[in-house]
Amino acid sequence: MVKAKYQSVLDLGEELKIQNGDVKEENGQLHIHGTANTQYEKNLLWDKIKEVGGENPSDLVADIKVADTSVYARHTVSSGESLSKIAKHYYKDPMKYNAIFEANRDKLDNPDMIHPGQDLVIPNL
Repeated sequence: MVKAKYQSVLDLGEELKIQNGDVKEENGQLHIHGTANTQYEKNLLWDKIKEVGGENPSDLVADIKVADTSVYARHTVSSGESLSKIAKHYYKDPMKYNAIFEANRDKLDNPDMIHPGQDLVIPNL
């Protein structure tokens, strides 16, 4: 029954390709373990958990680790994107675009010139 309540969390875990995932239901609690690729993906899972179970769910125990702590996220540029749009997506602040630019100086010469298909590092702030 608890597993059904958190099915959207489990679905998101599959979509994000959470590694070493394990889900068990014991004594009315759902125990979730796994490793997200980046901190951003871990945050997405926690946001979904809070959306379903509230700020401090008593029916869920989650242990989610992060595989790559050297970056906040990795992002492939889509058509129409800018660094400020990407910064707003990840950091909720478009003015943090320069942090992304600086982290990708090996690929970018100008913060106003990014191209679809480029793989960018989204740094930890």
